[in-house]
Amino acid sequence: MKKKNLLQRVIIIVVITLVGLYIVIGPRHRPTRSDFTWSGIKNSLRNNIHLGLDLKGGSHLVMRVKTDEYLKRLADGNALAAEKAAKDAGLPIKGARANTTGGNYQVIVEANDGSQLQAIRDEVQKKTDLNDSSVWGASTSGNTVTWSISGTAQRYLSQQAVDQALKIIDSRLNAVGVVEPVLQTHGATGSNQILLQMPGIQDPERIKSLLGSESRLELVHVISPPSPSPIQKYATEQEAIQSLGGTVPSNRRVVPYFDRDEPTAGGGAQQPSPDPNAKKPSSYVVIEVPSVVDGSELRNASAINSRGGGTDDYQIQFSLKPNGAQKFGAWTGANINEYMGVLLNDQIKSIAFIKSQISDSGEISGRFTKQSAEDLAVTLRSGALPARIEYLEERTVGPSLGADSIKAGVTASLVGLALVVSFMLFYYRGSGINAVVALLLNMILMMAGLIIFGATLTLPGIAGIILTVGMAVDSNVLIFERIREELRTGKTVASAVEQGFARAFVTIIDTHVTTIISSLFLFVFGTGPIRGFAVTLVLGLVINLFSAVYVSRTIFIWLLNREGRRPDALSI
Repeated sequence: MKKKNLLQRVIIIVVITLVGLYIVIGPRHRPTRSDFTWSGIKNSLRNNIHLGLDLKGGSHLVMRVKTDEYLKRLADGNALAAEKAAKDAGLPIKGARANTTGGNYQVIVEANDGSQLQAIRDEVQKKTDLNDSSVWGASTSGNTVTWSISGTAQRYLSQQAVDQALKIIDSRLNAVGVVEPVLQTHGATGSNQILLQMPGIQDPERIKSLLGSESRLELVHVISPPSPSPIQKYATEQEAIQSLGGTVPSNRRVVPYFDRDEPTAGGGAQQPSPDPNAKKPSSYVVIEVPSVVDGSELRNASAINSRGGGTDDYQIQFSLKPNGAQKFGAWTGANINEYMGVLLNDQIKSIAFIKSQISDSGEISGRFTKQSAEDLAVTLRSGALPARIEYLEERTVGPSLGADSIKAGVTASLVGLALVVSFMLFYYRGSGINAVVALLLNMILMMAGLIIFGATLTLPGIAGIILTVGMAVDSNVLIFERIREELRTGKTVASAVEQGFARAFVTIIDTHVTTIISSLFLFVFGTGPIRGFAVTLVLGLVINLFSAVYVSRTIFIWLLNREGRRPDALSI
């Protein structure tokens, strides 16, 4: 081979090696001299290589999205909307209700006059989500029209709720800076389970609180004489119901009013605690249903210090999307001096009267601490979970266990590498050095590949690396044995090397491709640890085609062409 081609090969190998080394041990900022000391290199390694839960320690959570609550709320909301649509159209109905028992999710509208059923059905479907035939199937019987969610639609909506929960949880994790979490569906199809692993998080309680916290924000009309009259409040829930005649009509709700109450840390007010010593609502108020605008029309939310400047006196400033702002502006313009409340998770957090028309912004006050205000702002920005989540499994892996795993894995890798190097040098003599160089380069480039693709290194991943070492050596063994066979037939060294690589290459490709295909199946159908094993194995095999074939062959070419001499024998 010409020296020009040999030079090109050497330049390619040197450049790739230097880039790989820098990716593995180089800092992610402007380099300084201290970055290339032993302590600086170790620090860069810690920052560059993302360790999994089993190596770094952290928290493991399995949660389930309560999709039955999501479907129930969907039916309840459509029942209310159906009743309003029929009454607004002047159609006579006895009422509308939701049936959510026995795995059924139905909206039932009962008419006064059976001859009006078709008109009621058309009007309701025109103004509500019940017109979606892919979800709701309509039927009539007697004086009632019933919309039902089929089993197929239930499964589809449940999966949709899980997918939405995944996106919202991911958004909340990113907002609070959880590094390299593993977030994915878990269990059998239809189990509605989510797996979350958070390396480095030893106290998951704040994260759990943030993930589980609801963020249903609504701006509602509080039923009260207008300002300057005081807000109409009731000491008990029963007193508020009595003010409505003893029953709560469909367009009214009685809700607790926690006047200037601080929500629990971790994002927003919770439902009233059954603990008899817990703080009770200061009063109750009556609100109008439906709300003026809801959280789906929220554009942004942020925690700000209140005008008083106290460290425990924060509030949340929010702004609305254009559609929400238009509705909000129209309502406030038509209701000057009326009272409006901020309803958060079925609790009124603050009430103020409308001084003038407001378009697109507002505030939630309540003596929030800095952390609880920021957590609540995160939940509002990321959107409301479609349904509550429950925790099925929780484990915390200590960092000492992770350190032991790293130590054991590194020890196993080094011992295995040392034994392989010793065997190659003993059995293949001078050519064994060739294999050792290719093997070391393989390991460097494999770690660089993990960093480039943002892969997380787990204990099964280390097992994949060790297996790759064996596969890399196996490639060299195939090549060396083929060269030995060619030499036995009397070929020259140069011809034996050429034929050895050419004829072994097909076998190497065959073994690597079949193993890569098997690994891809592991990645597609496996869970976290198994996928980590598959990633490192595939990456190592692909790199091995470069190191064991290209690099090793380049070394042989250099040996055959150095100083223009052709060796009569080869140390192999």
